Amino acid sequence: MKYWLMKTEPNVFSWDDLQKMPGQTTPWEGVRNYQARNFMRDEMKIGDRILFYHSNIKPQSIMGIATIAREAYPDLFAFDPSSPYYDSKSNPEAPRWMMVDVQFESAFDPPITLDELKALRSPELEDMMLLQKGCRLSVQPVTAGQWQTVCNLRP
Repeated sequence: MKYWLMKTEPNVFSWDDLQKMPGQTTPWEGVRNYQARNFMRDEMKIGDRILFYHSNIKPQSIMGIATIAREAYPDLFAFDPSSPYYDSKSNPEAPRWMMVDVQFESAFDPPITLDELKALRSPELEDMMLLQKGCRLSVQPVTAGQWQTVCNLRP
């Protein structure tokens, strides 16, 4: 099993939105960064666990835990000219972009803020991508030690 952090802007798709979806499951579409796409396409497996992160708000926070419910498949929104995620260079025969399905697992109450993580000054979190200056990647690997440290904040 692998661990991940996936960022979303709550005005686009929120933690509450995930919980309201049928089966509390949704496609994670719209990833348009090759490194993030490669993580989803090549490494994510059913059952991998996700820290669901709200970005671009105050406070930025890890809202809870989700799981990978379906492994990578073509991002159908890339083929739809009416979608904001449309990519004219992608086609069904050679899809450029992928998506996975994610499913709600459990909430952190209260959410774990970015400031709270920074204040920990934990050696385990020292190399966590989320805490690195300039790292804006929307899909990030998380080590088992980082996962455990974060989850231990809300037993």
